[in-house]
Amino acid sequence: MSDSNHLHSETHLRALRLLEAMPSMSQRDLAEQLGISLGKANFCLNALLDRGLLTAQRFKSSKNKLGYAYLLTPAGFAEKAALTSRFLKRKMSEYEALKVEIEQLTAEVNTVESTAKP
Repeated sequence: MSDSNHLHSETHLRALRLLEAMPSMSQRDLAEQLGISLGKANFCLNALLDRGLLTAQRFKSSKNKLGYAYLLTPAGFAEKAALTSRFLKRKMSEYEALKVEIEQLTAEVNTVESTAKP
């Protein structure tokens, strides 16, 4: 998977997690929490809605007639679990690679320090 696909999946995962916790979150708040533009947040929400991972329900008693509650569908919960699993596997792999690199660099530093001492 390319880096842009990873970022796309990570954004969708973070959006699903935020909306599960706070279904009445506005698009502006979602954009702020995700660190993306309002337009990108709208695009992300529409993609999740189009894929059937979210439903949007208007607030019945909302003074803000544009207020929606974004609710995860059963498919949304399943996709969130799948995205979480893939994210975790990718991060564990990155962690293992970093751990090996740190061990190699530590060995290099120790070698240089031991040979540099008079």
